[in-house]
Amino acid sequence: MRKPKGGNYGYESDARRRAGTHFFFRRNAGKSSIINAVTGQNLAIVSDVKGTTTDPVYKTMELLPLGPAMLIDTPGIDDEGELGNLRIQKTLQVLNKTDIAVLIIDSTAGLSATEETLISRFRAKNIPFLLVYNKIDLNRSLPGNAALSDIPSVCVSAKDGTNIHELKERIAALAPKEDKQKPLVSDLLKPLDLVLLVIPIDKAAPKGRLILPQQQTIRDILSCGATALTVRDTEFPQALSGLLEKGISPRLVITDSQVFPFVAKHTPEHIPLTSFSILFARYKGNLETLAEGASTLDSLKRGDRILISEGCTHHRQCNDIGSVKLPKWIQEYVGEELSFSFTSGTEFPEDLSPYKMIVHCGGCMLNEREMKYRIACAKDQEIPITNYGTLIAQIKGILKRSLGPFDPGIYI
Repeated sequence: MRKPKGGNYGYESDARRRAGTHFFFRRNAGKSSIINAVTGQNLAIVSDVKGTTTDPVYKTMELLPLGPAMLIDTPGIDDEGELGNLRIQKTLQVLNKTDIAVLIIDSTAGLSATEETLISRFRAKNIPFLLVYNKIDLNRSLPGNAALSDIPSVCVSAKDGTNIHELKERIAALAPKEDKQKPLVSDLLKPLDLVLLVIPIDKAAPKGRLILPQQQTIRDILSCGATALTVRDTEFPQALSGLLEKGISPRLVITDSQVFPFVAKHTPEHIPLTSFSILFARYKGNLETLAEGASTLDSLKRGDRILISEGCTHHRQCNDIGSVKLPKWIQEYVGEELSFSFTSGTEFPEDLSPYKMIVHCGGCMLNEREMKYRIACAKDQEIPITNYGTLIAQIKGILKRSLGPFDPGIYI
């Protein structure tokens, strides 16, 4: 992939949270040099040419003292022309998944209206941010309009390395604290509990690996000293029967949503049951809101439009869950002809008024901030929103049971 010459960089620390720290700047503020200095690598091409970044580019690396990171290169915030406006829109979309913002300013020019507008956006979205005045080697005394006393800031020189170490430390200090992370499933378990995970291996399953929600769930189970036992849906009934015959009862069964009805049929009522998607609804979103949204199915009418949105982009199989199975199941449940629209990746409509309902994926590729942003957009516009697993449980009549492992107050 070609590396663009200008734009914004951000990084996401810890794949489990996918927290994002993103760099914003006007063109020619010295971003490329800053990125190279912070990372100690020539990741960005240094150029005097303005506005050559066109689309976000992602680069993974270890960025100390934060640890694993994802650098995101996006267009500058002062791009020009019709195409430039589109680039700026892409840049501002990054705010929806930003946990920390770093605003790079040319110290020889000081703050402009562009930066002040961005600062207002940071504050409106409650995003911690840091002002970085670059090129301090050219201007040891900042312009009168440069410093804002109520905003954390640091003066650096990417050219001679002045205060680059301090910059990294200041960014790390703004990072979300580990102890504030919400558990995915470990809070429901005790050491040595057995969790049985049902994972279909079909045409849609990636070769040689498990998908991210499955990996993260297994990791969280292990983190609390519990035991994770994985089995395909085709072997699930025999595997569970074998455990019960030996007097071993799983503390919890977690299944892929697509085989929810089959797994529910073969799981005794005394064993708690839920899905990966419902776990992620609680982990990154608002489970109560998404559970309530699923009940909207009962009020849909002929011609109603439904938005099905995925947080990632992937090659769609012939029997894809989002574009094939869900529309089919929804129409069978409602008994009327409905209209469906689809989005994926970073695309999520600002205007949700055309839709009667939104069905979102589990959001494993989105961080918590972006998932909650999407839910908030729906709530602000009074459009019901749910997710894949919650919707499937509603369709199959097992939603109440699938919410059983959680707060009883969530029941609908």
